[in-house]
Amino acid sequence: MSTDLIGTKTRSRPVSQLLAEEKKRITPKRPRDYVTWAVAIAIVAGLVWTAVTNENYRWPVVFSYFTTQSILNGLLITLVLTAVSMALSTLLGLVLAVMRMSHQRPVSGLAQLYIAFFRGTPVLVQLIFWFNIAALYPHISIGIPFTDISTPVNVNAIMTPLTAAVVGLTLNQAAYMSEIIRGGFASVPRGQHEAAESLGMSGFTKLRRVIIPQTMPSVVPATGNQVIGMLKETSLVSVLGVADLLNSAQSIYARNYQTIPLLIVASLWYLIMTLVLSVPQSMIERRFSRSTRVRLTPAATSAEPEAGQPVPATRESLL
Repeated sequence: MSTDLIGTKTRSRPVSQLLAEEKKRITPKRPRDYVTWAVAIAIVAGLVWTAVTNENYRWPVVFSYFTTQSILNGLLITLVLTAVSMALSTLLGLVLAVMRMSHQRPVSGLAQLYIAFFRGTPVLVQLIFWFNIAALYPHISIGIPFTDISTPVNVNAIMTPLTAAVVGLTLNQAAYMSEIIRGGFASVPRGQHEAAESLGMSGFTKLRRVIIPQTMPSVVPATGNQVIGMLKETSLVSVLGVADLLNSAQSIYARNYQTIPLLIVASLWYLIMTLVLSVPQSMIERRFSRSTRVRLTPAATSAEPEAGQPVPATRESLL
């Protein structure tokens, strides 16, 4: 009797179904594994040894300038440029992604043209172009069309190095963010669009309540990579005279000729900021990777298309 009860309890207990990637794999150690570890340790030890013993690195100079006020001010400008450019480019990228997926050919065509142009030209060229845009349009008028109500704007006065840096980085990054967001839109199942439309949601409500929340698992991790890339791309604005981290280091070694130590200072700060941003990015990636993994059950498996059956690819218009 006790045996039957034990068997009944055992059979009624739910058995968790592990995914293939969750199963721990045991790999036996081979001689080449120890060889690769030895080679890697030897390379790292050699690099550390030469960095410590080579006096040309001038580590006392590096440490003396590591926290100077001009370097910290440049670090602050770099962080502000990264945050502002990423925020504006994400908003513009969202608009471009919606336009890109529109069924209206003129609208999607304009978005494709924008993306092709800004992805096809170097960001350094774009920064220099925006800094010198006053050569093409010295004055512009902002007002109501077909009326005398307008306000003249001196482009040369408003297009400062910092403004040109924000405009150039934002417009370039928006082209990449639009493709990331468009990929997130494409990952939303067609049934979600149909369900939202059956509830009578407008295009904007469907986008805000249904589509955008479901794109987060695929958009957020990729956006984290773009933030780190934007942080390093801000070093390009030094050619415009913006007092960012790299420009601050250049200004110092232009006076004392300590080129290598000051470049090491800038590199270390970029490395520290990248590592600090990589920690929350890794946590976010793990969080969303867990949320997107689906545990297959017999009911879910039976609802999937059979092997060899084509899955229709559609592009849903978001607005």
